[in-house]
Amino acid sequence: MKFYTLFFLAFLMHNLDAQELEGYIYNYDNSPIEWANIINYTKSEHSHSGPNGYFKIKNCSIGDSLVVSFLGYKSQSFELKAFDKLLQIKLAVKSVSIDEVVISPTIDALHLFTDINTSINPVSSSQEVLTQVPGLFIGQHAGGGKAEQIFLRGFDIDHGTDISISVDGLPVNMVSHAHGQGYADLHFLIPETIENIDFGKGSYSADKGNFTTAGFVEFNTKKKLNHNLLKLEAGQFDMQRIMTMYSLVDNKKTSAYIAGEHISNNGFFESPQNFRRTNVFGKLSEKLSDKQTLTLTASHFTSRWDASGQIPGRSVADNSITRFGAIDDTEGGQTSRTNLLLEYAQTIGNNTFFINSIFFTHYDFELFSNFTFFLNDPINGDQIKQFEDRNIWGLNSEYSKIIELGQVNMNWKAGLNFRYDNSNDNELSRTANRTDVLERIKLGNVNESNLGLYIKNEIVFGNLIISPGLRFDYFIFNYQDALSQTYSNSTNTAKIFSPKLSGVYQHNNNFQSYIKLGQGFHSNDSRVVVQQEATETLPKSLNVDAGIIWKPRPKLLVNTGLWYLYLNQEFVYVGDEGIVELSGETKRQGLDLSIRYEPLNQLFLTVDANYTIARSINETKGEDYIPLAPDLTITSSLKYISNSGLYGGVDFKYLDNRPANENNSIVAEGYGIFDVNLGYKFHHFNFGIQIENVMNSEWNETQFATTSRLANESNAVEEIHFTPGTPFKIKGSIAYNF
Repeated sequence: MKFYTLFFLAFLMHNLDAQELEGYIYNYDNSPIEWANIINYTKSEHSHSGPNGYFKIKNCSIGDSLVVSFLGYKSQSFELKAFDKLLQIKLAVKSVSIDEVVISPTIDALHLFTDINTSINPVSSSQEVLTQVPGLFIGQHAGGGKAEQIFLRGFDIDHGTDISISVDGLPVNMVSHAHGQGYADLHFLIPETIENIDFGKGSYSADKGNFTTAGFVEFNTKKKLNHNLLKLEAGQFDMQRIMTMYSLVDNKKTSAYIAGEHISNNGFFESPQNFRRTNVFGKLSEKLSDKQTLTLTASHFTSRWDASGQIPGRSVADNSITRFGAIDDTEGGQTSRTNLLLEYAQTIGNNTFFINSIFFTHYDFELFSNFTFFLNDPINGDQIKQFEDRNIWGLNSEYSKIIELGQVNMNWKAGLNFRYDNSNDNELSRTANRTDVLERIKLGNVNESNLGLYIKNEIVFGNLIISPGLRFDYFIFNYQDALSQTYSNSTNTAKIFSPKLSGVYQHNNNFQSYIKLGQGFHSNDSRVVVQQEATETLPKSLNVDAGIIWKPRPKLLVNTGLWYLYLNQEFVYVGDEGIVELSGETKRQGLDLSIRYEPLNQLFLTVDANYTIARSINETKGEDYIPLAPDLTITSSLKYISNSGLYGGVDFKYLDNRPANENNSIVAEGYGIFDVNLGYKFHHFNFGIQIENVMNSEWNETQFATTSRLANESNAVEEIHFTPGTPFKIKGSIAYNF
């Protein structure tokens, strides 16, 4: 009996001594910090803060040594002396150091790599923002007018067919777009307003729906400003940019700011591109109570440009034109987008969060192109016009709750997404001189609805984290054909379930291994669906990832992984011809490697290398290449950021040769390009110089195997048509913080 009494007293004393420690983590302006790391080194316990900065860490005792850290902030170390109140921890800003990085015990720890990217290399153009994602490559073939061509995981994604992109939860991809399915024009985003970037490769997130096959990218903008900013940039080829951000209100209850930019550029082509773009952005956040926040975001963007288009290699080879010349320089277009987003966030207790948002987008698009020159019309040429006038309404709602059951923690999330697209006068026409309509090929109204429901759970069993999820999507496709001789209003529906399952083992604060399985999908174009021209309405992808995140040394962070992706039907809606191209089942498998290294204090080396084998499944060997699928991409940088204000670096991007057609008889040439930047921060001023293509290499940014005919040719020729990459280009900038 005496033994049991002593055992009970010892057990009681242990449980009285070991308790839960709770608190909040804030930054310099009292804004909560999410994903800050809290480590109890005495007990080898760890935790991280939630959306409102709240954290809870178990098994703490008086005298334990704890450390709180977050990238870009000075770590705080302290000895635990009492449990009598919630800790209020404020972190001070400091120079970025990989020393501060702790591999988070979460399914989504890969965000650390983009956190480091944006901390050491803030971008200055909307074309660069996507390149912050490890392994993502872009190409531009209209000087900043059209959306970028995107490459990821062996996909030539075109303008967004296989990657989901959003800003503050607002979808960027356009369904059933006049130029191509999933068209994602991100140029309405002012890069200086970006707070952080979340990304994922594959289709493992239940809250991400349409177009999430190769992956997703989610940009989040600043809630408030650290300081006001005025920035001026000027460079070769008549490039000019003025940008400003200004805080209107900043107190404990309300914050509001506006930002704007205007860009003009004539480009390096012989025919001036007359590029002009204007962006306006504003955000208002109101703290209704300690646990309720209302945020209103509004933006407007307009852009217009001329373009020289893609040129055939044979015309450059016979000196008919130079690399920067044109066969038809009447290409170009204009586009605009207006966004309104209202978000309501509520914290219920410290473990329950509720976020609702509604959004509206008005979007205009008009594009003139000529890819085949005189192939179809030897008299007037093959110029085409693509046009649409679109309204989008939608809402996102998510409920999340942290539940503790003994030694098991669960983070439940359930959500709803709804989106309705109304694209009026969705048009494809043959034109001349951007004015005369010769023939209307497609004309009608697209109405497309998508309802998505999802549930996911992150279950923590000690060092093991299991995350199952399930998503359901329901679509209504409607197309009113204005060219039909009789009234034509066709509707079709489709639905799909997308299961997900991820597992992470947190070996310690410096090593994590993971395996992920998931199903995703991309939708087909409404015009194709209702006319039953495709065998698959919602082609699905099956994904597997397995890898590690490892910090072998205090200033070295590594991610490497193997992956496999199956797609049961690839397709491209060719807006240029008004048809859909099907290519059947495909498979891709590859290796990803990302490195972040600080060999010397404030000197940073980044490397992202991605190797892929991409093939069609049902084609014979040698005829099974996937056109323009990249097999090897490398991006790397070496950056120096000194405390004295001096900074600079070198960036390198490499894209290997890749097949341009199914039998690899036509090859798109690869390239390797170096960019350099140098700057100095002095008091409130920031002076910078950027040089693109410092070696002045000849390279082709975008390439396609195209059949075309020139005015003096009797027969068509299939070969590489390309847009030349930027030659040596220098730009200077002056920024003033106040």
